[in-house]
Amino acid sequence: MSRIRSTVTAVDRRSFLAAAGAVGLSTGIGLAVGTSGGSGSASAAPAPAVTGSRTPAATTPTATPGPTAPTGPSAGRTTLHSLAAPRDLSATFRRLGDGPGWRRVVREQFASAKSGREDRRTVLSSFVQLTDLHVTDVQHPVRTEYVRSQSPGAWRPHEALSVAGAVSLVEQINALGTGPATGAPLAFAMTTGDNTDNNSLCELDWYLTLMSGGLVTPNSGDREAYEGVQNSGLRMYWHPEDGAPDSDKRLGYPRIDGFLEAALRPVRSPGLTLPWYSTAGNHDGLTSGAYADRTGFLAEFAVGDRKLFDIPDPDAATLLARISQGETADGGALISLLRREKRRMRTITADPRRAPFTPLQYLSAHLNPANTGAGPVGHGYTRENLAGASLDYTFSMGENVTGISLDTTDHGGHFTGSLGTSQLDLLERTLKEHRDGYVVLFTHHNSWTMGNKRPDPAKPGEARHDGNEVVALLRRHRSAVAWINGHSHRNVVLPHGSFWEISTASHIEFPQLARVIEIADNKDGTLSLFTTLIESAAPRETDFTDLSQQGLASLYRELALNAPGSRQDLAGLKDARNTELLLRR
Repeated sequence: MSRIRSTVTAVDRRSFLAAAGAVGLSTGIGLAVGTSGGSGSASAAPAPAVTGSRTPAATTPTATPGPTAPTGPSAGRTTLHSLAAPRDLSATFRRLGDGPGWRRVVREQFASAKSGREDRRTVLSSFVQLTDLHVTDVQHPVRTEYVRSQSPGAWRPHEALSVAGAVSLVEQINALGTGPATGAPLAFAMTTGDNTDNNSLCELDWYLTLMSGGLVTPNSGDREAYEGVQNSGLRMYWHPEDGAPDSDKRLGYPRIDGFLEAALRPVRSPGLTLPWYSTAGNHDGLTSGAYADRTGFLAEFAVGDRKLFDIPDPDAATLLARISQGETADGGALISLLRREKRRMRTITADPRRAPFTPLQYLSAHLNPANTGAGPVGHGYTRENLAGASLDYTFSMGENVTGISLDTTDHGGHFTGSLGTSQLDLLERTLKEHRDGYVVLFTHHNSWTMGNKRPDPAKPGEARHDGNEVVALLRRHRSAVAWINGHSHRNVVLPHGSFWEISTASHIEFPQLARVIEIADNKDGTLSLFTTLIESAAPRETDFTDLSQQGLASLYRELALNAPGSRQDLAGLKDARNTELLLRR
């Protein structure tokens, strides 16, 4: 694609950042680092087992096979019926087609499945969980694609199509209408964080627009041209629009003329027709999910006209190791690198929309009437949240069921999470207030990725609490039935003595899933929590010449399947996919 420099008005970056409230606030950088484990990486399994919990491997033998056929009116649009699967596993570049669905597995660790329950049950709540959309500005200056020289999974070739992929998921949710297990109308949708990838204002705008409905132009900087790594001439990145070999073409990635132009075209989203709620993740609170730079350097660099595309291999290895280990939560290692590598940088078009957003800006954007869509106003957040700078709230999920959304991001930095004492107190009060009902906890992080106890800069004297403590609190209250989260990009379902923890795969990495969850009272002393995975509405077979919005969504999925360094186990175990989870009540 030819590069055409547009004429833009010069931006006084410090004035803009001061007005936006970004200088000196928590910003930084993080990234997916494949199997090495970074902010966007997929944890292999719960590492330290919390008290009373089991790892997925330990729970597998107790799973009981359920019916093989879809059961509800919308089941044909779910993975119960069929799903995208490689047509030839031996191929270098695997093409997708229709594959067999995943049967529902009944899990009876807490209660036995009694016959006739399907005729007795009453549905208490029915909703959809989306998580880890990672709506991505692929031209953002603070991205660290260059560590790909040391870890292929540190940069994903398909990221430029994240908006088209997310819109196709919205279309699929709209088409469902009812729960696939019970046939009850879906009441709402909930995102569980990492809605954006790099904590930038333009990504936040794109995310809110695709969820609420409207036109999204996934481009920043030069309005007429792409200025990222995929036409840079650096062969460690996939260059879709030329015939020269690169690291990805050697693995079978195709040449697709017009790809970059198509990736920057406006995308029309119908918006969710369901009311939807929002939970924040670490990529929504820290620049790309890991670093809290309080100096303002990265915030200023984000809106500037310089971008680093490659660095010497030893420097890439050092930075990758430090990111993966979370050694420098303040962003110091990245800042030092950017300060000393100015001569390697290329000129791009400055854009104030790339500035990091603050928690207050995140709240204000959700409360903006332009982003209400199907509602509710604020999508869970209220004016009280804005006044208290809090990203935590409770809401009604249905008859006698209360949801509570908590921000597990540690704003002191790092890609793992925790809760502050005030948040843990709010959770306990909610559980006590609804002791005669049911409570569902929504967070971004899961129990095994909540070990970061760095103080929150806004509350330096407040203690932080890990996943073990959250599990212990939930276990003390009979009203807790489920903890629903994401972050690890893999389907995991864990029993914790008296409630289920349900962690769902991302929509940035294959198999790109969301999850329908239905809570039903079986009228026999048990509850059933049905979980059913769904894909986007995009055709499973990809045509490389089809660069329509729908064609790009299909391409997004197939490129994700083949992304170098990507994990192949993110669908999780069979008993973490389509399930019926029994609870005694």
